[in-house]
Amino acid sequence: MPETSPLKTELPAPFLFSQSSLQDYDECARRFQLRYIEQLRWPAIETAPVLENERRQVEGQQFHRMLQQYLLSLPADTLTRMANTENLGRWWENFIKSDLANLGKQQDANLYPELTLSAPIGRHRIMAKYDLIALKPGAATIFDWKTYHKRPQDAWMSARLQTKVYRALLIVAGSHLNARQPFAPQQVEMVYWYADFPGEPAKFPYTEAQHQRDWNSLNILVNEISAKQSFPMTSDEKKCAFCPYRSYCERGIQAGEGDELEAEISVMDVTLEQIQEIEF
Repeated sequence: MPETSPLKTELPAPFLFSQSSLQDYDECARRFQLRYIEQLRWPAIETAPVLENERRQVEGQQFHRMLQQYLLSLPADTLTRMANTENLGRWWENFIKSDLANLGKQQDANLYPELTLSAPIGRHRIMAKYDLIALKPGAATIFDWKTYHKRPQDAWMSARLQTKVYRALLIVAGSHLNARQPFAPQQVEMVYWYADFPGEPAKFPYTEAQHQRDWNSLNILVNEISAKQSFPMTSDEKKCAFCPYRSYCERGIQAGEGDELEAEISVMDVTLEQIQEIEF
């Protein structure tokens, strides 16, 4: 391993946790350490073929921007001209033909695209940037746009930390969206909408028991990371094929094939100063 001095183990305080950083820790504590404590940049590519993966990531970012602008009332005809690739054209057409395109036309709906929420957790903070929170009387729906080439199993998505963080944090930090009253968990639902599978969204309603379980488990996880003195590599070396630090850890050089794992765009590159503090 090419390290010349011991790796740091102490988190900056306060540290800004996100679903991305918690997912990294869950999959490999060493990856979390290298990415968020050491802030090490390493050149290894995550998936192959490289050009195809990079192109799809750029298209995914563009698609998210198009939906944000549409939900902020930019005319659909104007945005259609931005769908200038095969993937973008297909995703955009699928969206425009779906019921989601009519969300903003419902008189009793309030839409909050690209909304960021944060809250204290332990000695640190946790945040999430939502693609869309759609409010109707007595209901709050979290929408997340996915441009996966293959539709994942619902059980896999349910277990992802994004599903746990996004629903729990809306309860804890979203009262300003609900006349200063916290949402009841049963009012909240999370929907993953797959641009290549528009008729097959994954829907995850919420309960009080799930919320208590999720928020408690997130606190336990954050406290565990805060007290950590050693960040070992994962024992599941299959995960290393898609990790940019695999050569650093001497876990291989060649990237895994993109068809084996969809590379997801990170939207967590924000700082504490960029986040509106939420009172609760």
